[in-house]
Amino acid sequence: MRELVILSGKGGTGKTSLTAEFAAISENRVLCDADVDAADLHLLMAPDIQRYTDFKGGGIAVINTDKCTECGQCIELCRFGAVKDHFEIDDIACEGCGVCVDLCPEQAIDFPIKTCGQWYISETRFGPLVHARLGIAEENSGKLVALVRQEAKKLAEEKNMGLILTDGPPGIGCPVIASIGGATALLVVTEPTVSGVHDMGRAIELADHFKVPAMICVNKFDLNPDQTNGIEKLAKDRNIAMVGKIPFDPVFTESMVQGKTVFEYNKTSDVNAATKQMWDRIMASPEMNPSGGQISG
Repeated sequence: MRELVILSGKGGTGKTSLTAEFAAISENRVLCDADVDAADLHLLMAPDIQRYTDFKGGGIAVINTDKCTECGQCIELCRFGAVKDHFEIDDIACEGCGVCVDLCPEQAIDFPIKTCGQWYISETRFGPLVHARLGIAEENSGKLVALVRQEAKKLAEEKNMGLILTDGPPGIGCPVIASIGGATALLVVTEPTVSGVHDMGRAIELADHFKVPAMICVNKFDLNPDQTNGIEKLAKDRNIAMVGKIPFDPVFTESMVQGKTVFEYNKTSDVNAATKQMWDRIMASPEMNPSGGQISG
């Protein structure tokens, strides 16, 4: 089984749109949306939810007033100022560290685990999709990403599908780290801007650290040829495969307005041709196909 994770060092580079395109032109795959903080792959996939499960993680301290002697130790211990003078917990300020729970001399503080979001298994016109939604301002997104990827792998094994396509989170934080561990390869989608190049470099360094092979795609490459040339030079210097360059085209937006992929909306567009060519390169690459043989996808 192979897993291709589509990443970007920053938001807005088009990685979710490209993931949807790959879903439309590939076969025998499970889709996975690991961008749980701001999931949007479902907007193009129009999923029919088959099953959903609450995701529980972390907790907020609660003081039992019947046991509390108001000794004030919890106020002294809390480094986030979450325990107020009237011995109530500020839910916004509480970071869930649990120090007050462990060190309260009267054991008067509880720490109930809370529901942070939900994760789903759905059917789409392109096959099964595992996705999730984290609650507003909730934490533990890394744990939810790991759970979503785990469930996608289980589903792929059950359905005997040889490929998982994962839409990863932007940036280089905890959710991104949780999305790349054990992946077969990463596709880093960037754009020809100063910030795009900078953040692409950070994503590549993260891939190097975790020893996951990376490839590069430049979206809207023709908007700034000089920056695109710089990205190609960086890829060559670091021996990273440049697998695709997607031209700027309003067809991306036009297709999204219709709730479709470009492949469905306009099969003859330059964007569709460039994406299909890139997909063939990815599937034939040593990163995704180290044996050099044919793989499903």
